[in-house]
Formats: sequence, C-alpha cells, structure tokens
Amino acid sequence: MDLSGWFQLLGYDLLAAIWLVGCWSGYAKFAQWRARRTFSISSVLHHYRSQWMASMLRRENRVADASLLSSLERNASFLASTAMLIIAGLVTALASTESVHAALQTVPVSRHAQTPIQLQFKIMVLLLVYIYTFFTFTWSMRQYGFCAIMLGAAPLMAASDPKAAQFSRHASSVIDQAGLSYNYGLRAYYFSLSVLVWMFSLWLFFVAVALVVAVLYGREFHSDTLKSMIAAADLKQTEDE
Repeated sequence: MDLSGWFQLLGYDLLAAIWLVGCWSGYAKFAQWRARRTFSISSVLHHYRSQWMASMLRRENRVADASLLSSLERNASFLASTAMLIIAGLVTALASTESVHAALQTVPVSRHAQTPIQLQFKIMVLLLVYIYTFFTFTWSMRQYGFCAIMLGAAPLMAASDPKAAQFSRHASSVIDQAGLSYNYGLRAYYFSLSVLVWMFSLWLFFVAVALVVAVLYGREFHSDTLKSMIAAADLKQTEDE
C-alpha cells in the first residue's frame, strides 16, 4: 500500500504521527544546539559531575560516591521496569482493540469518530514510544554501571597529578552520557502523555505535543532549579568573563 492508500485509511492520524516525531526530534536537536550557547540543566550538571569526579579522586572513603551512583542507577531501573509494564498493557490493549474502541466511545471527552484501525495505529505508536523508552533507560542503567566500575578502579590521586584531570574528565563524560540517556527516556514519558490525548481528540493532540515542548524548554532552560544550580557554582560570573 502506498502513502495515499495509508492516508485514505488513517486520515489525519498519519500527519499527527509526523507532527509528534517532528516536534520530538526537532526539540532534541534544538536543545543540543541551545545548550552549547547558554546554560541548561544538562550543561550545568556536566560542571557538577566534573567537580564530583575530581573530588572523588582525592577521597579515600568513597562509600558516599558509590551510594550516589547506585541511587541514580535505581532511578533508571524503576522507570525501565515501569515502561516494561506499560508495554505489556499496550500489547494486551492491541489484542483487544475492539473492546478498547467500544469503551472509548463511552467517554464524554471523546468527541471525534475513529475506526478501530485508527485506534490500533495510535496504540502501536504509543507502544513504539515505550519500547524506545525501555531501551533508553536500560542503556542509562548500563552506563551508570560502567561508571561504578571506573569508580572502583580509580586510584587515590592528588589534585596536582596530571593524570587526575584526565581520569576525572573521562569518568564525568561517562556519567554525562548516562544522564543524557536518562533525560531522553524522561522526554519519551512526557511525549507519551500527549499520545494519550490523541486517543480522545486529534486537535487537542496537536496542542498537547506543543505544550510538552514548551514545558520541556521551560524546565531545561528557564527553571528556578537551573538558576539555583548556576548561582551555587557561580557559573554566571564565569559566563560574563
């Protein structure tokens, strides 16, 4: 079946799926570009991770460092397990599309007519989102595990040791990648909520996706948390210089 055949079958739902992918990937590219030019949650956390690894090399007792890494890994593990449960529920819903379709027609919020095939398409899109989420969080878990191994292998070094800067830079880079994977998984959770709106209203879905982008941008680049993190590390002064 060509694109025109799919469009006749699914109507504007294909355009809605393209809108979701475009906004999602577009925001990801924009956030990377913007983070290189101004402070963001990711760029400020990179500074703190670098400080953390540099301080860790000068500590003999690293129990607190190992505990913190374990806590970060557990957070990713919890969300990965949750994504797996949601995937199981969506597969069940996919096998019972007729029943789900009939149930949705009784919801007062659902005002638009949709066929079972259209509903099945939306469930499949949501399923793909959570499959991506699961793989992203499990990769984040593995990277935190890699960093834990690096932490265990890290020798005791003085700040003046030239190897200390090299080790802390690479160790913080590994944690950065784990944190980025965790962030990508969280974004998937945010966008999945907009897909739920799609089940009830096509036009509200377009608005919901745009709203998710606005919320993500506000939290990553203009949140009070970011301002406090910048002030605590005195990064504003560094930027002005």
